[in-house]
Amino acid sequence: MEFCVTTMLRDKGFKVTPQRLAIYEVLSKTKSHPSAEMIFTQLQPLYPTMSLATVYKTIDILHEIGLVQILNVGEDSFRYDAETVSHPHVRCLECNRVDDLFGVDSTSFIDKVSDTSEYRITGQQFYFFGVCPECQKKKAN
Repeated sequence: MEFCVTTMLRDKGFKVTPQRLAIYEVLSKTKSHPSAEMIFTQLQPLYPTMSLATVYKTIDILHEIGLVQILNVGEDSFRYDAETVSHPHVRCLECNRVDDLFGVDSTSFIDKVSDTSEYRITGQQFYFFGVCPECQKKKAN
């Protein structure tokens, strides 16, 4: 993984820094879809001189080279996902947990949007909202 990231950064003319590699590592090893602030808080003890601006800039670079997708799930800040294969997400309205949804085929819906709008669809993001199983259990008790 690190070799791939290192190569991609260099091939696109970006410096390879320990902070950039650490930010990508955090994103690639979690399914929690963290915000920049969450990443910053997690890495601050290891990189005390790293700024929040460095996290944002690195995420922009990783997005530009296709290693991260940016999610807008209706919160004050964006979330980030290193799983770049197109897939929907669902956010819990109680605890703000964000989960991936795989195995949901949206092809016919995208085709219908294209046919109806006459747009050539080049991308899409689907977000769903509800209450996660853990929050449902808490409410039931």
